[in-house]
Amino acid sequence: MKEVRNPRKPMLVYYIIIIVALLLIDLFAVPYFNGTKLKEVDYSTFMKWTEQKKINRVEVQSNRILFTLKKDAGGSSAATTSDLMGNEKQQVYKTGKMEDQNLTDRLYSSGARFTNDIQENSGITNVIVNLLMFFLPFLIFAWLGRRMSQKMMDRAGGGPGSMMFGMGKSNAKLYVASTEGIHFSDVAGEDEAKENLEEIVEYLHDPQRYAAIGASMPKGVLLVGPPGTGKTMLAKAVAGEANVPFFSISGSEFVEMFVGMGASKVRDLFKQAKEKAPCIVFIDEIDAVGKKRDNQLSTNDEREQTLNQLLTEMDGFENNNGVMILAATNRPESLDPALLRPGRFDRRVPVELPDLKGREEILKVHARKVRMGNDVNFHTIARMAAGASGAELANIVNEAALRAVRNNRRVVSEEDMEESIEVVIAGYQRKNAILSTQEKLVVSYHETGHALVAALQSHSAPVQKITIIPRTSGALGYTMQVEEDQKNLLTKEELLAKIATFTGGRAAEEVEFGSITTGASNDIEQATKLARSMITRFGMTDEFDMVAMETATNQYLGGDTQLTCSAETQKAIDEKVVEIVRQQHELAKKLLTENKRKLDEISQFLYEHETITGDEFMEILNRPSA
Repeated sequence: MKEVRNPRKPMLVYYIIIIVALLLIDLFAVPYFNGTKLKEVDYSTFMKWTEQKKINRVEVQSNRILFTLKKDAGGSSAATTSDLMGNEKQQVYKTGKMEDQNLTDRLYSSGARFTNDIQENSGITNVIVNLLMFFLPFLIFAWLGRRMSQKMMDRAGGGPGSMMFGMGKSNAKLYVASTEGIHFSDVAGEDEAKENLEEIVEYLHDPQRYAAIGASMPKGVLLVGPPGTGKTMLAKAVAGEANVPFFSISGSEFVEMFVGMGASKVRDLFKQAKEKAPCIVFIDEIDAVGKKRDNQLSTNDEREQTLNQLLTEMDGFENNNGVMILAATNRPESLDPALLRPGRFDRRVPVELPDLKGREEILKVHARKVRMGNDVNFHTIARMAAGASGAELANIVNEAALRAVRNNRRVVSEEDMEESIEVVIAGYQRKNAILSTQEKLVVSYHETGHALVAALQSHSAPVQKITIIPRTSGALGYTMQVEEDQKNLLTKEELLAKIATFTGGRAAEEVEFGSITTGASNDIEQATKLARSMITRFGMTDEFDMVAMETATNQYLGGDTQLTCSAETQKAIDEKVVEIVRQQHELAKKLLTENKRKLDEISQFLYEHETITGDEFMEILNRPSA
């Protein structure tokens, strides 16, 4: 898809108009209006004209003297001027005031008339000039601002009634199909979601086929799922397959500081969509504007007004207008029920994390753009990347390509892919991190303890790799386990085996060194969380049977939980969690004590080589002890 943009017109013409207008005012208007400016003379000239009895009218002020000359005193040509109406006006002179005690007597003797109403220049003309000089620049800027805002509104598709500078106009980006556009073939691992959306594409291609039988397509489709699963890509793929205009906007762009602006943007968006029909409108992160309404008082109800306008516009669609609404969110539980009812968003399409087959297909799609070696087994890589989203899988392929370039190779090998998985999961290797001999030995026993406890239990996943190379995530080492097949359900025995494996690192430290370190902090957190879930959510204890003790919120954003029981019950839950973790911890210590020789042998091998593959680990474990 490519975005359609209208070219912006240069602003130079507006600046030229402003400059020319100001120059014209300065060069022509001011000299033309100000025809009776004061003419300054020195005090000696004033005294000379006084002695010659040329002074007509005189006004003595605190710091200056204003006067006019007699017409019959030989100064008729220089002593008069004309205003705009052609009326003759006397020239007014001014001079500085000196300390002269006899000045009044001399002026009186010369026949001058004393007054206090000498006008510096023509009254009405001076007022007009002042008004023009003060208001004319503002009038020019206001006129140009209006023209500029009108141009912006016309460019945005608005009318004369739109607000200045595009306020209240939709910021939706318009895309049209292109040869480089996204299609369904570029989206893998979400077959069910694609099937739902392919029906929409068929409707946009041939709406009469559905109208003939009386069927109407959903007015809105809501894509829900965790981040990175490809919701936005699926929406663009629909537009690419349907070959229709595609409007894209984020929910947060509707929310404005001023009340009413968001609702105006909603109206403008749907107006543009109806003009471009058939088309697709995609609203990403719709929960930013579509949250549930409550009874809490608020000083700014802009979000609620925007939601109300969105509800009105969606409900007002006709069946054959050709506008399809797609929206995406990570928080469907936070959306207003009125937004989710039939007639607005009729269909909800889950876009979940891909399964084993889906991960393999996604890796193959992203591998099309990368030179892959013949030794790459996408099935193995997909198994190792359990729980990864589509975006993370794309990042894994890219990291593998970057690693191949760093190693001066022209193709990506399976080793690059495996290392890139570790980079995404645990970060890059910390080459400058140096562990002391004792710390390195402790980490070796810790990680071997995890792997050995997992291997000695029948309900654990096989060990794929053990390493004690520090990573940028803060881990000093880790043990990777990979399931043979896709797991959708976990039994109680499997969960207990996981908890025992989590405690295996601390148990190995106790068995070998008789002391413990801080290296088990993440293991403790994971074991406690899993044990609590067994009690409060999965009903895997006899004490509480099948009673839910907590509820999960934000299913796709971390799955936060909240206890829904009394304080006494919470205390009993805590006691049961401690009991479960303690039992599995004791089991781990027992298994490691019984297999102390294997623990020592594998730990020493790991200490020397820093990394052990799953095959090497099993070979040492199954080797007869000396």
